[in-house]
Amino acid sequence: MTTLANLRLRFSLDPNDLLRDPTYRRLWISILISQFGGQITLLALPLTAAVLLHASATQMGFLTAAEVFPFAMFSLPTGVWLDRVHKLPVYVMGELVIAMAVTTVPIAWWLHWLSMPWLYLVGFMIGCVNTAAGSAAQIVLTQIVPRARLVEAHAKNAMAQSGAEVAGPGAAGALIKLTGAPFALLADALLLMSSATILRGVPLAETPSTDHPPFWPAMRAGLSFVRHHRLLVAMAICVGTWQFFSQTAAVVQILFATRQLGLGERSIGFCYVALGFGTVAASAMARDFGRWIGAGHTMVLGFGVCASAWLLLAIAPANAFGIAAYASTLMLYGFGAVLIFVNFLALRQSVTPAPLLGRMTTTMRWLILLPAGPGALMGGWIGENISLRAALVVAGTGAMILAIVAWRVRIISSVRTLPSIKAEAVSPYSSDSP
Repeated sequence: MTTLANLRLRFSLDPNDLLRDPTYRRLWISILISQFGGQITLLALPLTAAVLLHASATQMGFLTAAEVFPFAMFSLPTGVWLDRVHKLPVYVMGELVIAMAVTTVPIAWWLHWLSMPWLYLVGFMIGCVNTAAGSAAQIVLTQIVPRARLVEAHAKNAMAQSGAEVAGPGAAGALIKLTGAPFALLADALLLMSSATILRGVPLAETPSTDHPPFWPAMRAGLSFVRHHRLLVAMAICVGTWQFFSQTAAVVQILFATRQLGLGERSIGFCYVALGFGTVAASAMARDFGRWIGAGHTMVLGFGVCASAWLLLAIAPANAFGIAAYASTLMLYGFGAVLIFVNFLALRQSVTPAPLLGRMTTTMRWLILLPAGPGALMGGWIGENISLRAALVVAGTGAMILAIVAWRVRIISSVRTLPSIKAEAVSPYSSDSP
């Protein structure tokens, strides 16, 4: 009994742990399920293109760009709309629409209709939904969790994602091997529907304003708030630049694994387990890094870790050591990306008044993802016209230069803890008035 009691004490939640809150716990479980399904799409969609449709590097670039272009096209008006509606229904409906979109891939494959334009359309639909539903999900978190605990909440959300990334890729690789990449997407659809079911009815104290200014002045107010906030501008520039190089590398990673290292679907799935271990480690250590070197420097450290990952893969030999380097690259990328986004998301939410959260979120997502499409296209062009390794060298070198420069940017390096709205928000833009 003593041993059982000790084990229960060791693994029990702290009395103040966020997971003891039933509302947050439902959100966290939903994220875990959704992310597990996302691991299937992460592998199945590009593998369908690369292996079954024999896509070129340029076509892989178009596929990646199709998912990020909706952010550039629709983010700003979406922010105005989100500030006027209940966010949770948008989040739930987004899960269901993505489930329907990925279901079309196996149907099209079975009917012999599947082609790269079809995958471009599916990617574009996923991007459109994530533009609205992804932003709504980030705002829902601020309605459940106190602002002072946002870093903790984002770290726990990243832990849910990490758990999915540890278990998901291996299972996804085996499922893809068993059923084929297109039909594996049906499992993702089922998981997304389960996630939406859990989210339905989550109690939120949300009362959208009924006093709406004209649409375009309201959108300009969101842009003005971000433009006049030095920390938000600096983070948008840095994370946007990182997104450019991240997409440059992402376009060629699957092609590098299949065509340079000769890996199959199951082997790639097991390599992606390393991504999960990287995110688990970063999720567990993100708060400690913030205390040691500050939130701003932790985010910049993430840039450098990702840069190291891409440079490592660029020199990976086409043998067993290369396969180990591929897994190590994924692990380092997962570690670095979590350090970036745990702090980036918490910082931007902590300085934004509630009436502007929708417009700030979509404006910032617009700014950081605007470079992602060109980055994906550049990665595809370099991969096809020069080499896959050259694309990785460009991504890694660019991200390393970014890390060195960003470390010296005072507005970022000086941030050690989450600022408050009173200290940081620009008052003329903290209301709905233009």
